[in-house]
Amino acid sequence: MKSYSELKKNIKRVKETEGLRELRLALLGDTATQFLRTAIEGYGYEAGYRAEIYESEYDVMETEILDAASGLYEKKRDYVVLYMSTERAYEAFTRLDDRERESFARRYVDRIRDYWSVVRERTGARIIQADFNRVDAGIYGQYGNRLKSAWEYQYAELLHLLTKAASDTEGVYLLGLDSIQTSLGRSAFCDMRFYYEARMSISTDALPAVAKGVWDIIAAADGRVRKCLILDLDNTMWGGVIADDGLSGIELGELGKGRIYCDIQRWCLELKKRGVILAVCSKNDEDNAREPFEKHPDMVLRMDDIAMFVANWEDKASNIRRIQETLNIGMDSMVFLDDQAFERNLVKEMIPEITVPSLPEEPAEWPAYLKGLDLFETSSVSEGADRTKQYREEANRRTEKARHADVGEYLESLEMKACCAPFDEFRYPRIAELSQRSNQFNLRTVRYTEDQIKDIAQSDRYITLYFTLEDRFGDYGLVSCMIMEKTGEGEAFIDTWFMSCRVLQRGMEEFIINCAVEEAAKQGIEILTGEYIPTKKNRMVEKIYEKYGFKSQGDGRYRLETGKYKKLETKISKEAPSE
Repeated sequence: MKSYSELKKNIKRVKETEGLRELRLALLGDTATQFLRTAIEGYGYEAGYRAEIYESEYDVMETEILDAASGLYEKKRDYVVLYMSTERAYEAFTRLDDRERESFARRYVDRIRDYWSVVRERTGARIIQADFNRVDAGIYGQYGNRLKSAWEYQYAELLHLLTKAASDTEGVYLLGLDSIQTSLGRSAFCDMRFYYEARMSISTDALPAVAKGVWDIIAAADGRVRKCLILDLDNTMWGGVIADDGLSGIELGELGKGRIYCDIQRWCLELKKRGVILAVCSKNDEDNAREPFEKHPDMVLRMDDIAMFVANWEDKASNIRRIQETLNIGMDSMVFLDDQAFERNLVKEMIPEITVPSLPEEPAEWPAYLKGLDLFETSSVSEGADRTKQYREEANRRTEKARHADVGEYLESLEMKACCAPFDEFRYPRIAELSQRSNQFNLRTVRYTEDQIKDIAQSDRYITLYFTLEDRFGDYGLVSCMIMEKTGEGEAFIDTWFMSCRVLQRGMEEFIINCAVEEAAKQGIEILTGEYIPTKKNRMVEKIYEKYGFKSQGDGRYRLETGKYKKLETKISKEAPSE
């Protein structure tokens, strides 16, 4: 990770670099925040963002939030970062009598929730709330953890209530300062001389980690998430070389360093359960490579957990490209795990976009190291259990495609069926998740939370449609959504259209347009308008409206008269949605 001084140098690079995504942030704190602001602005360059950051004056956070005329509300903010130090919380705690102390955490969190409410109401911005790093009072020792009026008890309650409040509040994300301090150590996280002299409680050594945490949250909410973990096998998923040591000789379970590799596999399995795709890329004979997954009693991962299994003697960069092409996801959403520095460097050199962690020399350090990297930050979770199965089915489809010379014949052979229906409560989480994650096939790249999707679905102002797809190999599930906003008598605007790239070039785009125009016409819409807003990743849909009969109006706008629309040909048959 870059040092604080390196992040300061990045600020100049931000100003000189074109193509960075621009965001407006506000930073408010109850202690000095100028160094934190510098770190956040500098780390923005590492994350691919140019941040315009509004910083409040020292110790006027509450005034800034409550005063509707303050600088906080002068411009639209994308994110508001709130940093309230543990030191100031403890000072407030010490001014109370014993009875008041017993309810300190609850009242402190209630106050923070009031801040969130005001900021969200006045700005609509998402809030990144820093939690509280642990500071012990040293009054009661360990007994303080069971005494309600003791700081240690209230601190634990403070973390618990703040976490629950953020979980229950739309548009609020927690920045884990306590976790960062645990990783770095108290002495590295906080230099008290710095606090007493400058009222800045986070040391310059820790600021890069805190700034990274801010941008990890923003990137995840912005749809920049890592979706796939590619695994080497020998000396990465087990100790030893399967071809040389044999099934009984590799280190797993109680054998040698076997517990380490089992722990790494457990981490991988938990990621898979959450929805991260697992793939294998190994220099091996395939039969040898598969044997531990199929026969070793101490293997945590099994073949059913792996979406794509590639074991041969080709170079790993070529095999990773093959995996990426089959899974049809961006290289920048993939992570490659390998014990050998040579292989890691080869892949980094050949595929700069992919994330390749530099594993420590000692395997015992790997589990904690990998968990501490927070490689798979996310802003939403759903349907994780089905994802591996879906990608494995996609590999089968590609095998089938190779057997057909004619594309139309191949599509016909898939026996595709799709449904189209208005948003319903059961699908709100998946719709929100797809909104957050879709980057390539996303006409306007507007992100929605689950609560926002619910509000849209229940409003008469919108026409909402979700689409599912299945074929003879399996069920893709929910793959696309369209939101049309009624803008006037007989007119509607396509506010949102996004689709999973897994179903490209199957006729799904034509099926969606057919259904959308049909539904719009049913609801009295005569003029349907669409818009394309370009981003770095969505060039593939730049001409899609023109392709399907919309007339360009300039400035990325397109217009269609629904009464003159000619239905597009597709190999997909329509069926009613399942109950």
